[in-house]
Amino acid sequence: MMEQLEIHLEESDTKGRYYSDTKDGAFAEMTFTKAGEGLMIIDHTEVPKSLSGLGLGVRLVECGVAYARETGRKIVPLCPYAAHQFRKHSEWHDVLNK
Repeated sequence: MMEQLEIHLEESDTKGRYYSDTKDGAFAEMTFTKAGEGLMIIDHTEVPKSLSGLGLGVRLVECGVAYARETGRKIVPLCPYAAHQFRKHSEWHDVLNK
C-alpha cells in the first residue's frame, strides 16, 4: 500500500492548483481559476493511472472545497470529474455556484 500522499497548494493572483507528486515522478493535480473575488472555476483534474484507486482525485477536489470555504468563494465545476463529484457529495453544495 502506498503512503498517504501529501497535497500541496500553489497559487497566484488569478490561478491555483492542488497537486501531489510521488518519489517515482507520478503527478496528480486539480487546477482552478479565480474569477473575481467570489468565484473559483475548477477547470481540470488529472490523476495518472499509476495513482488511480487511491481516492486522490476526490481528495484534490475536497481541497478546493475547503479553499472555497476558507476564502468565501463559490465553485463552478467546469471539469467533468469535479462536476461528477459535486453531484455525489451534497455536503459540498454550500460552495457550489448555483
